[in-house]
Amino acid sequence: MSLNLRNSNISKLADRHFEVCIVGGGINGAVAAAALAARGVRVALIDKGDFGGGSSSQSSNLAWGGIKYLESGELGLVAGLCKSRNHLMKSFPSTVKEIRFLTTVQRGFRMPILFLYLGTLLYWAMGRFATRAPLYLSRRALERRDKRISIETAQGGFEYSDCYLHDNDTRFVFSFVRTAMDYGAVAANYVSATAANFQGGRWQITVRDEIDGRAFDIGCDILINACGPEVDFFNAHAGQETRHRHVFSKGVHLIVDRIVDSARILTFFASDGRMFFVIPMGPKTCIGTTDTEVSDPNVAVTDEDREFILNNANEMLSLAQPLTVADIIAERCGVRPLVVSGHSVGANWVELSRKHEIEVHDTSKHISIFGGKLTDCLNVGEEIVSRVSELGLSFRVSGQRWYGEPERRIKEQFLVQARLLELDEMTDPRSCEPLTERLWRRYGANAFEMLESVREDPTNADRLIEHAEYLRCEIEQAGRREMITKLDDFLRRRSKISLVVRRDDIIDAPGLREACQILFGADGDAKLQEYVENSA
Repeated sequence: MSLNLRNSNISKLADRHFEVCIVGGGINGAVAAAALAARGVRVALIDKGDFGGGSSSQSSNLAWGGIKYLESGELGLVAGLCKSRNHLMKSFPSTVKEIRFLTTVQRGFRMPILFLYLGTLLYWAMGRFATRAPLYLSRRALERRDKRISIETAQGGFEYSDCYLHDNDTRFVFSFVRTAMDYGAVAANYVSATAANFQGGRWQITVRDEIDGRAFDIGCDILINACGPEVDFFNAHAGQETRHRHVFSKGVHLIVDRIVDSARILTFFASDGRMFFVIPMGPKTCIGTTDTEVSDPNVAVTDEDREFILNNANEMLSLAQPLTVADIIAERCGVRPLVVSGHSVGANWVELSRKHEIEVHDTSKHISIFGGKLTDCLNVGEEIVSRVSELGLSFRVSGQRWYGEPERRIKEQFLVQARLLELDEMTDPRSCEPLTERLWRRYGANAFEMLESVREDPTNADRLIEHAEYLRCEIEQAGRREMITKLDDFLRRRSKISLVVRRDDIIDAPGLREACQILFGADGDAKLQEYVENSA
């Protein structure tokens, strides 16, 4: 069970001294842990909630090169992000995939449409022509591309390519946490840092187990603050003054039943002038996002957010029936941590980019990671390795790759074995992809264990939770390897079930109780009741 793995790691956190402790298990903390652990560093990784439970779970699922930063003239940033995007696409070909963006430009937009199209050509070139070429589209060509687009007020549009995560953003984050553990890192979720003191050349971090309330200390030589939007708050606890700080932009997405059949992402300029997406999500559609300045990273969806998104979707799409609040299946809401200089006054947050900054305090052996986005995550991991090395830490291992899918020949071997098992014949007809492709994308080489499980007992290929594309053998593996501490960890973060299935349907699913027993053993009923009460 996942609880056994977590309990074992909690004991190790209390008993060992670590070379590096990373506070925060979002994308920045996860890649830092994986990159360091693969070099033999003794790493501890903790998060006060679940891994990837903050901003890393509230994205648009896009791994893009930052085309919107062309408008602000940040050509160097765009070139770097495009290079990072291409590297992600090459390293994770089953997960990070090219997708076409079909953009509609309304009459009276602030820039000429030809100028915008030329921008897509520049973007394609800066992306080293790694994707399909952009296309200019007339109003009628737009309509032929997708009849759901309302062209009543459109002057035309264009189509270009970027990338998206085929699965859940938080699952992508957890893959790095799992890699770090495979290389010996000790990681635990629901462990909050309540104090951090640097004495005698070492850090002592006082932490609290949020599950049983027990407090204990973690000792380490180097402390990395990867708390995402809460970096500034943790630095205050640790007594660290920094040159940089965060301002926040709230982003909200709504998930509804599929309203577009296309595999493209539909892109518009919303009523506030910002980019607005209609994103395929398997059998559902994700629409948004908002862009609202907030002063606190703890945010929630408001009626105004819902109204903004629904109104823009209804205006820009030709739907048989307008979308209403009743059509909302799930909501995403988080903040984008945007980096500014600590001495800046009145920063124009609208013009800020998602660049990252890594700030090092040599004397206290403390590192802070500010900002960032998923597209640039591999660079963050490698930069952390360089900064840790500069602080005097020697690596025991070199040359170990800490990211990417297994070699293609291993995937081909898996597909052959799955074909002989006739696994694709078990694919749910409502699914958007063959079962074999889905298992490989989610689990890589670990999917071989599932083939063996199905060979032993064909019922392990049964879908356990109605309306969800998860098999019994997947849930069994999640229970062993994915440190699922609460049911929502599985439903929302290791999977995207709670994003595409209504809450009442999840709770009423006949197989949910069995899934809880697989994940939590004797605690299954209690964990199910906890989920029901907390999601009410």
